[in-house]
Amino acid sequence: MTSKLRIEEVLNDSSKSQRVYSYLRRRIRELEIPAGAPLSKNEIALACGVSRAPVNEAIARLAAEGLVDVFPQNGSFVSEIRLDDINESMFIRMALEVQAVKHVARQADPVVIERLDANIRAQAEALEASKVDLVLFDDLDEALHFEIMGATGWPRALHLLETARVILDRPRFLTLPEDHRPEDTLVEHSRIVDAIKTGDADLAAAAMRVHLTRVAEVIDAKLRQILEQAGAAA
Repeated sequence: MTSKLRIEEVLNDSSKSQRVYSYLRRRIRELEIPAGAPLSKNEIALACGVSRAPVNEAIARLAAEGLVDVFPQNGSFVSEIRLDDINESMFIRMALEVQAVKHVARQADPVVIERLDANIRAQAEALEASKVDLVLFDDLDEALHFEIMGATGWPRALHLLETARVILDRPRFLTLPEDHRPEDTLVEHSRIVDAIKTGDADLAAAAMRVHLTRVAEVIDAKLRQILEQAGAAA
């Protein structure tokens, strides 16, 4: 009985830690908690209705992913957006996702294709003029890429992709309101899915490479603009 209760406690703590992690990651991703902001463990625990232990676990996980900097005796702070981290993450994404989409295109699994089609339709709906929802669109963007990687059946590669994308969450979110970028992203995503449908691995790889190159270019331009504005204001 004691062993069973202990297992249930561990599972419950894990669930609480995941809830805190998701809460913090989304707020950091959507820039509600800005770079450099301190993280109060007591306030987070109160907001999430948990003790400090799950908060500690969630912050440790975010620190391992590069979203939080932990300084002993000084506290935990949201990490700055670092260009070197972004370049490394884009390099990892390019290497992983180009190979993944080639593999998925060769399989041309109709079940996977149907899920990708459904995602594209949902992206288009999220961008309808009467009810544009960029947060939903961003969630669907992430889901599309994970759907493709997940279809490879390579769990370690999927984990690597998730780790790389975490670093890109904030700069990608910054570019969401850019003129025509959401619509351009939808077109690029549609071309990737259409290429998968053809079963042409090289075409699918080329479509993914074009998309990720464009993502990198837009992020780079946005960060340079921010740095120039900061320099002018100094």
